[in-house]
Amino acid sequence: MAGFPSPIGSAVVTDLPAPHAAADENARKHRRRVGQGPVIRRVLIGLAVLVGAVFLLLPVAVIFAHAFRLGLGPYWEAISESSTAHAIWLTVLTAVVVVPINTGFGIAAAWAITRFSFKGKKLLITIIEIPFSISPIVAGVAYLFLYGSQGLLGPLLKAADVQIMFTVPAILLASLFVTSPFVARELIAVMQMQGNEYEEAALSLGASGFKTFLTVTLPNMKWGLLYGAILCNARVMGEFGAVSVVSGNIRGETNTLPLQIELLFNDFSSVGAFAAATILTLLALVSLCGKLWLERQR
Repeated sequence: MAGFPSPIGSAVVTDLPAPHAAADENARKHRRRVGQGPVIRRVLIGLAVLVGAVFLLLPVAVIFAHAFRLGLGPYWEAISESSTAHAIWLTVLTAVVVVPINTGFGIAAAWAITRFSFKGKKLLITIIEIPFSISPIVAGVAYLFLYGSQGLLGPLLKAADVQIMFTVPAILLASLFVTSPFVARELIAVMQMQGNEYEEAALSLGASGFKTFLTVTLPNMKWGLLYGAILCNARVMGEFGAVSVVSGNIRGETNTLPLQIELLFNDFSSVGAFAAATILTLLALVSLCGKLWLERQR
């Protein structure tokens, strides 16, 4: 035993670690992970800043430089031109309509998937993720084949004197489809991580289902809900593929801001195209700032 005289001679046996064990312990403490050295760290940070500046900041700077190259007067004229102003209004209108609808859908889908067990749950998750896996242009063509004059429901809509394709409702439908998974997928992950212990405790204390949702579930998932809504809003405003198929690209009527930018660029109106692009860039930056603020709050 440690500290007692050895039966052989007067040597004392102790539990001191072997020299090689102490050396291994010191080496383990001072061992650096890959990329932890100061030189490698500076190189990686420098590469990240360089790539971000070249591929992100430089294009944004070019957009604003070309938009204001003729001065503030021509820039304002390009923004206030009737078709561009209508495109801005239609883009904002699409976001105002689509984001609340997809937010409600995301809440309902996440609540059903995370709080109930039923047949077809995996199928429901797969259906929700379909817009992530197919091209937006394919979605636009699908709507065209469904609601177009030669589509599946075209004769019925024509008989009822209802036109969906190449109108604002078609833009809303395509935007709803493309952006439907954002809020749902964010809330599913958040609600699965939180569990349902708080809801069960509230119900056991006599709270109704609706009161439990308002006072327990909704406050717990508010950051995920806002985060998903911001991502949905950013995608709605920048959507091009599906909207370009179903809108008809009618100047001053069914052109959203991305479509208007392409139209102006094809008309060789570079100042107008870049001026419209600055508005879309500012809207994207507002969404990005909201996303960063939510991440800090979380």
